[in-house]
Amino acid sequence: MAGDILSFALLSFTSMFIIINPLAATLLYVPLTENLDRPVKVNIARKSCKYAILILLIFTLAGGWILTLFGITLEAFRIAGGILLFGIGMEMLYARTSRTKMTATEKYAKIDSEDVAVVPLAVPMISGPGGVTTAIVLMNAALTMSTAAVAVTLMAVVVPVLVTYLMMTNADFILKRVGYGEYRAINRLMGLILIAIAVQFVIDGLKQAFPLLGGGLL
Repeated sequence: MAGDILSFALLSFTSMFIIINPLAATLLYVPLTENLDRPVKVNIARKSCKYAILILLIFTLAGGWILTLFGITLEAFRIAGGILLFGIGMEMLYARTSRTKMTATEKYAKIDSEDVAVVPLAVPMISGPGGVTTAIVLMNAALTMSTAAVAVTLMAVVVPVLVTYLMMTNADFILKRVGYGEYRAINRLMGLILIAIAVQFVIDGLKQAFPLLGGGLL
């Protein structure tokens, strides 16, 4: 039992950290706030992370109900989520900005500080479709395991956002040590890991949707 929880915790934290990607959020945060005073920058970081946590927790806790409301099975959502994460992973692997996170217009548009905190930082950079999908899938898996697994899922959702906040508020220090070249290398490695996680999501979804496959090819 302890081994199952440990494996689930590793999967949960790895998935959410890669999807939320605190370093990428920080690298976007810097140019969007470069002409602002330090107190305003900190306020933007706090607001964006607060909104992101609220969005992710709402979908984590109510995701099952939302799926039921729309008549979507968990198996279908798991497979769809795996396909979505696979696409994000491929874009990370080839060092392209994921379109599920932000568009070029959102990245470079001159919008006021209040809007920056919400779009594009909170949504879709930190709490984008990939993060929401992963949180729902993980919570549904946790509900079949134990209360400890549910707690692990909630922590896996919250902790990466808190790390993102810490990195944003210390962005100047971080950027002195992590250049864009190093970021691209790290991003590609995370993309490869995310592709593997996405494939596993699809395999698990197919096994649950078609139980006979569990003892066959899959």
